[in-house]
Amino acid sequence: MSESIELSDNEASAPILPHGGRLVSRVLTGEARADAIGRARDLPGISLNARAISDVECLATGVFSPLEGFMNRADYEGVVHEMRLKNGILWTLPITLAAPQDEVAALKQGGEAALLDSDGELLGLLSVEEIFPYDKRAEACLVYSTEETRHPGVQYLYQRGDLLIGGAISLIRPPSLPGFEDYYCVPADTRRRFKERGWQTIVGFQTRNPIHRSHEYIQKCALELMDGLLIHPLVGRTKLDDVPSEIRLRCYRALEERYFPKERVMLSVFPGAMRYAGPREAVFHALVRKNYGCTHFIVGRDPAGVGGFYHPYAARDLFLRLTRDELDITPLFFDEAFFCRRCDGMASAKTCPHDASERVTLSGTRVRELLRNGEPLPEEFTRPEVSEILAEWMQGV
Repeated sequence: MSESIELSDNEASAPILPHGGRLVSRVLTGEARADAIGRARDLPGISLNARAISDVECLATGVFSPLEGFMNRADYEGVVHEMRLKNGILWTLPITLAAPQDEVAALKQGGEAALLDSDGELLGLLSVEEIFPYDKRAEACLVYSTEETRHPGVQYLYQRGDLLIGGAISLIRPPSLPGFEDYYCVPADTRRRFKERGWQTIVGFQTRNPIHRSHEYIQKCALELMDGLLIHPLVGRTKLDDVPSEIRLRCYRALEERYFPKERVMLSVFPGAMRYAGPREAVFHALVRKNYGCTHFIVGRDPAGVGGFYHPYAARDLFLRLTRDELDITPLFFDEAFFCRRCDGMASAKTCPHDASERVTLSGTRVRELLRNGEPLPEEFTRPEVSEILAEWMQGV
């Protein structure tokens, strides 16, 4: 059935509570599921794209706790303008369902709609609580800090329908994540596994790129202070030129197996979609990892940024403006790391006194150029196992 998961005494005394104090579950089971499938036959349908499907999954499984569905007007405007839900809880990104006028015409406020995937198959139901217009320009400026359509988040926003549909969702059929089944955990699962391992302090690492030596370095620095590390790569919708998620997972697995202590690291995939909203999305990623049970979250250089739209440490500035009580997960800030030839090891500007010419750094363009030419990436930049996987992939592109 569809409900919020009640926290047991053990869960209530866990290292960290879910955001808002409760872990939402909107997954239908048993008679409630069968009844919903029967009702759906006579309901108007809403076709979902890849991001909306991802959002439905995250709403249903507690990833987006305390949200139970797509935002209504009050929550949407509060988040866009104040980074707060109507009830005052911190939330930095709008989670909304947009549709064109012709699709909305079949909906009835106070009724229900069937949520369909790209093949027209039933995923779940939406309680249509509110239908309202929204200001795309205001959302672009306040959430993404730009109106430029070369920003992928803004481009997506301007291509969406002109009306938003707010209401609670219920999940009938979880979307499949072929190839990721062994690494897929909902928040209730990760929390249970952390408890089984006896972890009291858990640091989360968000990534949408292959892990380079700089990422590995800051992860291990954080792990020196923590009981456990959750490497949590995003496998939802990203930009078309990002490295495919299945290739990235191979890279993460190679690193986990060869360079990390297995008893202190968990690799699990995050089904969310990227917004590329820079500072706001970095905070959002931290809140989501709190729902998964993380007590700390790594904040590096330009997290969730794209194309130079954000200052490299703008996310740090936003985190520092938030109070401990409203955030309730501890950010761990790291400067950009690199391999220094003179130091003969990984370092950052905080620990390395040497000139930039001694530092091994590669632009994305240079990385792609080396891989296309079949040349290995420098071992100071990435592990040879990762370089080999990326080279093999690039040769087949």
